[in-house]
Amino acid sequence: MAKAGKPLFTIGYEQTPAQAVLDELQQAGVKLLVDVRAVAASRRPGFSKRQLAAGLNERGIGYLHLRDLGTPKDGRQAARSGRFEALHAIYSAHLATPQAKEQLDELASLVGKSGPVCILCYERDHRQCHRQWIAERIVQRDGVTVQNLLPSQL
Repeated sequence: MAKAGKPLFTIGYEQTPAQAVLDELQQAGVKLLVDVRAVAASRRPGFSKRQLAAGLNERGIGYLHLRDLGTPKDGRQAARSGRFEALHAIYSAHLATPQAKEQLDELASLVGKSGPVCILCYERDHRQCHRQWIAERIVQRDGVTVQNLLPSQL
């Protein structure tokens, strides 16, 4: 269980160069980046799983991909079409699956013992991203504080 007040960071890389995201993470003192995308691939340079892990490693930041905390395909489609209520309903149901519950437990444990942890997804605005709902669950369970990082845009 995480200590009350311990920070949990979130970050999105939409419209942001990889260098700016890495700089923001380093400046915040993040020690572990947890990728909560269902698919850890990107057309944006530096954000595919291997490239991202390598860039983080150069800065002394660990990388972990928790795929089962990613948004299911129908949720991603709802988000792309701006149907955020549908996304929330789809993702809430997804978080009730055994796989997602297990990875949420793993994330909560890491926040408690791995030093500053940041969860990453694509959307820049955390209010339109499933990472906000993950962070809210961790706050309810463990009393951490959430800080949403906003790296410099293009």
